[in-house]
Amino acid sequence: MTRALTVGGARGRGTHRTIAEAVRAAAPGDTVTIAPGRYAEEVRLDKDVHLRPEHGTGSVELTAALVVTAAAATVTGLVVRGLDPSRPAVSVLDGAGVVLDHVEVHNGRIEARAVDAVAAVVLRDVAVHGAAGTALHLAGDVKAEAFDVRLDTVAGVGIVLSGAAQLAAVRLLVRATDGSGIRVRGTARLTLIDCRIDRAGRNGLLVEDAAAAVAEETRIDTSGAAAVQASGAARVRLTDCRITGPCASGLVVADDAELTATGCTVRDTAANALLAVGAAHAVLDGCLLTAAGFSAVHTAGTAEVHLTGCRVLRGAEHGVHAVEQSRVTLTDCDLRDLTMTGVHAGDRATLTADGCTITDVATGIRVASSEPAEVRRCAVLRPREVGVEVVTGGALTLAGGRVTDAAAAGIVIDTAAAVRVSATDITGGAGSGLVAWTGARPQVEGLRVDGVAKNGIYVAPGAGGQYTRCDVTGTKFAGLHVGADADPTFEHCRIPDTSTEPGSRATFSQCTIGDALLSPALPSPGAVDGVDIPDESLDDLLGELAELVGLDRVKRDVSTLVKLMQTVRRREEAGLPAPPLSRHLVFAGNPGTGKTTVARLYGRLLKALGLLRRGHLVEVDRSALVGEYVGHTGPKTAAAVTSALGGVLFIDEAYSLVPRFGGNDFGQEAIATLVKMMEDHRDDVVIIVAGYPGEMDRFIGANPGLASRFTRTLHFDDYDTAELVSIVEHQAAGHRYELTDVSRAGLVDYFTALPRGEGFGNGRLARQVFQEMTERQAQRVAELPDATGDDLVLLAPEDLPTR
Repeated sequence: MTRALTVGGARGRGTHRTIAEAVRAAAPGDTVTIAPGRYAEEVRLDKDVHLRPEHGTGSVELTAALVVTAAAATVTGLVVRGLDPSRPAVSVLDGAGVVLDHVEVHNGRIEARAVDAVAAVVLRDVAVHGAAGTALHLAGDVKAEAFDVRLDTVAGVGIVLSGAAQLAAVRLLVRATDGSGIRVRGTARLTLIDCRIDRAGRNGLLVEDAAAAVAEETRIDTSGAAAVQASGAARVRLTDCRITGPCASGLVVADDAELTATGCTVRDTAANALLAVGAAHAVLDGCLLTAAGFSAVHTAGTAEVHLTGCRVLRGAEHGVHAVEQSRVTLTDCDLRDLTMTGVHAGDRATLTADGCTITDVATGIRVASSEPAEVRRCAVLRPREVGVEVVTGGALTLAGGRVTDAAAAGIVIDTAAAVRVSATDITGGAGSGLVAWTGARPQVEGLRVDGVAKNGIYVAPGAGGQYTRCDVTGTKFAGLHVGADADPTFEHCRIPDTSTEPGSRATFSQCTIGDALLSPALPSPGAVDGVDIPDESLDDLLGELAELVGLDRVKRDVSTLVKLMQTVRRREEAGLPAPPLSRHLVFAGNPGTGKTTVARLYGRLLKALGLLRRGHLVEVDRSALVGEYVGHTGPKTAAAVTSALGGVLFIDEAYSLVPRFGGNDFGQEAIATLVKMMEDHRDDVVIIVAGYPGEMDRFIGANPGLASRFTRTLHFDDYDTAELVSIVEHQAAGHRYELTDVSRAGLVDYFTALPRGEGFGNGRLARQVFQEMTERQAQRVAELPDATGDDLVLLAPEDLPTR
């Protein structure tokens, strides 16, 4: 049976003069009720008793210290005032457990240390004021919970967790500390929910060694150093947290530490919003980084940073600045209103960006790193200088991008920069569209330049490069300018006019300059937009079809179609009505089965039959039809169809226009535009859609207009072993190589043993095998002291690829 003991007040039976005396007299489970007053004594709770004031919270003040060694003691409503702010006012020792409820601690700290046995601490509505060193120190094997705890005016660190200590805190407030707000060391673990750290003299939250911290819906305001810093091998996870300056940097990740932040805001930092150095790893998802005094994100060392769906706003320097050997990946991020570059990669840093928008910055993207950068589906809007710049020694692949209204050039490629540009639009702007500076030799395909104030493409003296299927319109200077000693090559391009300097050596193949077709070489079959297929014999074309390796079923289907169309043509010439006939086709088959080859031949056959006026082939995929923003897809799709008028539009992987799991997608807009254009130009274009057999059924079923127009499917079977060997032999003959009988038998064994899964390459694989054989043969022959003519021609068994 528990008892109630009293301390102080009216003397009577069961009343004790001191708290310590009452505790000594108490049995486990007893309650000690204390009369109002100040008690200058050290109390040692070595029993599971409950101390509480007789007349409510704050009426009892214990002056000295409270030491807990019992397993389950409870203290309610007391004020504990220490004698030395740098020493514990409340101590919890090995194996002890205590609940502090509505307790105030002045001039000292709460400390729990456990070396040999677990200590447990529960703090409810506890306040600690005026401690020195630290206000709450949990060391060793301590497990603590804190609810509505307030720590303030600390001449040191607010909370220190060390060893294997664990603290889970809800609605914790740490305010006005000279040192860090919370420091987590060793292997300690910290969880913060709906907490606040305010006015820390150093770091708001410092996590070191192998410690870990999790914070949800927590605010960190005004830190003298970093708001959150993780170093060593620390792990930090932040969710829906808010970090507000002034502070040095918002998030700092160093050494081998890892930080994950989701839905967080970091604002008004004197330095970086995120700083990652050493071998650190940081992942930010859906975060807002705004008003940074330095670059919003700075990475160095070998640090790796991933930003997904983040916004970077109003920075004083770069949005993202990657240097040394760091790696940065940006996905669907929005960077705007930045004083310097949106994204800058220097030294040997690696940049990958996909689906990002960069608005109102100096330069949109600047690549000065020797490591290849990859930028896909990104838009640079209204840069005050250049949209995308690659400096000397830089390397960039830019695909599916857009630069709008640049104050200088849209894209600038400096000397000897390794650059590939594809399917990119440059619109508006006060400078040229694309500038290839002296020594630059970019590979540019599918570039569209419209409405720039200077040249669409400017190739500086001594520059070069390959420019394929580029379209320049609406420029105020010449659409193309080629400098002295420049030797660029242009194929299948449309340019309104050109200007050249003396000594320029540009070459044009199947390009349209103004209204003139520049084609010094004969166009190859299936030439792209702007070139007609020359007249060819129907018998010759059918013979070419028959010579293709394999494809027996496809050959029969195409021959049947040719006969049917011949009949249609004769009926029309005789004045008879033509039977209903859709020339549009579905090509269903795995990669490498000859779909593009047959599509090109089909266009030439239709021209030979008089059913197409040009017969050329335009090959596109989703990226050429689908835009990156509302209103972009329709014009892109219409432009693709227009370029194919009089010929064949071949849409590879057409099923990618239909989301696999439904939902809204610009691909549906492309399909709707495609259906309308097929109707508007039903006699002047043939459309072939291609892809995996099962996927093509899903594509055709996505729109009733497709099902009514694509009524015939040609099935492209995988090549068997003999056909693959035949393709290799055909390649060898075309390049003046010969296979030995043993090599041929080895190829049979090689192709027979290959697994035939979905990724099997068919004819493409056979061509790759031939290329590998020639490379292996070259290495082998190079080591022969006296190579003969036969040695240079024969592909021996040792040249076969290894499995």
